[in-house]
Amino acid sequence: MNTETQWDNSQPIYRQLRDRVVAMILEGVLEEGDPLPSVRTVAAEFRINPLTVLKGYQQLVDEQLVEKRRGRGMYVSAGAAAALRTDERRRFLENDWPKVQATIVRLGLNLEQLLRSPAPAAANKDPNKDPNKDSDDDHDR
Repeated sequence: MNTETQWDNSQPIYRQLRDRVVAMILEGVLEEGDPLPSVRTVAAEFRINPLTVLKGYQQLVDEQLVEKRRGRGMYVSAGAAAALRTDERRRFLENDWPKVQATIVRLGLNLEQLLRSPAPAAANKDPNKDPNKDSDDDHDR
């Protein structure tokens, strides 16, 4: 986990911790079967109460994204990334896309203009790769 990250006051720390683990799963930093850092380690690293860490981890267990293994710790569940992607896609299409679509219509943008526009820096993992060029790695999309 990244200890340089700051907590904000917009939501409880346990929820922010849960969201960070979710982001790590979606980004492939944590893969299925990988162990989560121990509650004690995270609490010491971030200087937060172990109960706060446990509450964040328990949310992940309740959502079946993480499984407890008695005496061994917590591990990313099989299918967690796929389940998260499905949920994030649904949330995007229900909440974010209507706003994006309304902006596109309001600005009079067409598909060609949208496809020509540069991708956001965060989404473009390899700055040397042309996002419009087909590659063998992208065939499963």
